[in-house]
Amino acid sequence: MGRERRPWAAAVAVLLVASCVAAAPLQQKHARISGNAGGVLDDDPVGKLKVFVYEMPRKYNQNLLAKDSRCLTHMFAAEIFMHQFLLSSAVRTLDPEEADWFYTPVYTTCDLTPQGFPLPFRAPRIMRSAIKYVATTWPFWNRTEGADHFFLTPHDFGACFHYKEERAMERGILPLLRRATLVQTFGQRNHVCLQDGSITIPPYANPHKMQTHLINPGTPRSIFVYFRGLFYDMGNDPEGGYYARGARASVWENFKDNPLFDISTEHPYTYYEDMQRAIFCLCPLGWAPWSPRLVEAVVFGCIPVIIADDIVLPFSDAIPWEQISVFVAEKDVPRLDSILTSIPLDDILRRQRLLASDSVKQALLFHQPTRPGDAFHQILNGLARKLPHGKGVFLQPGEKVLDWNAGLESDLKPW
Repeated sequence: MGRERRPWAAAVAVLLVASCVAAAPLQQKHARISGNAGGVLDDDPVGKLKVFVYEMPRKYNQNLLAKDSRCLTHMFAAEIFMHQFLLSSAVRTLDPEEADWFYTPVYTTCDLTPQGFPLPFRAPRIMRSAIKYVATTWPFWNRTEGADHFFLTPHDFGACFHYKEERAMERGILPLLRRATLVQTFGQRNHVCLQDGSITIPPYANPHKMQTHLINPGTPRSIFVYFRGLFYDMGNDPEGGYYARGARASVWENFKDNPLFDISTEHPYTYYEDMQRAIFCLCPLGWAPWSPRLVEAVVFGCIPVIIADDIVLPFSDAIPWEQISVFVAEKDVPRLDSILTSIPLDDILRRQRLLASDSVKQALLFHQPTRPGDAFHQILNGLARKLPHGKGVFLQPGEKVLDWNAGLESDLKPW
């Protein structure tokens, strides 16, 4: 019996101490992250690179946004805000001959279904059309076939342009993008949808909306484990075993009646406030390994419990994910309660202090107007660290590497 009570005792102790120190992070708020991460987070990209922004016909960006303003609020909105940011950024150059990088502002996630989801069959056609326009209007694409160009591809599976993994892997990365640098939300090691040199970024979570839901920092963290979201996606996975590789279903089946777990499919108005009252926030994979709740958890100081094998996390060379999160293998979900209750109290408090760092929070947010060290600057820092370009970037006159006719037949249709 004593062995059974032990995890419960540990959890109660954590709750009590966390409540007592809830106001303490204010003193640690500006503390520097230990090791190299703090320096990378604070890097200023200005003066380290120059970016030329292509002027594109409005059909590739502004017209799509004018047709559907929901694009500004969904988790793929980084491609729109990055465009707006670059137009006024100090790294922008109007002289393409001095540019280190070329950026094509095309909103591939802004062609939405009535339910608000990007149309995966349209996105590759939009991108191919945009690249063709760039290649036939300016000489710069053809010098490198895109090797000094970067594109934002914030779909579930990045430049594979699909929300279901099987379909994404069948398509693969759009062939015309295979020399370019991809700035994408998707990141999973050894996956066909993540190519070498990609920059993994956070999904968009509205900074202003989260700011309006901040509660008193002295509020006790009285919830041990918190999660709101789907456990089964019966509409797209009627047999119930493919979605999230079964990890979410396992959370529900094992812990729906566990009083330490505040989990539900309901999404209450107090969702953000509840996260600020929780010690651990579950961040399991869904259709893709990531979701906006990872950003929300960090912003609200709730220790992310990352359940997504082989995930590549946003700005992993700058943010000390191992120090601020807990990683649980998908196969270990049935032991989630014992794993979390066995974490020493000192480790929990250390993670909470690091989560209170402004620099970590800023790095995951796309602020408007921009702020030093925010996600826009982390993207630029990632691009700067890839300079200078290697010898193989520039092609010989007439040399071709990419096959414009490669890919699925449906993706080759005009847009």
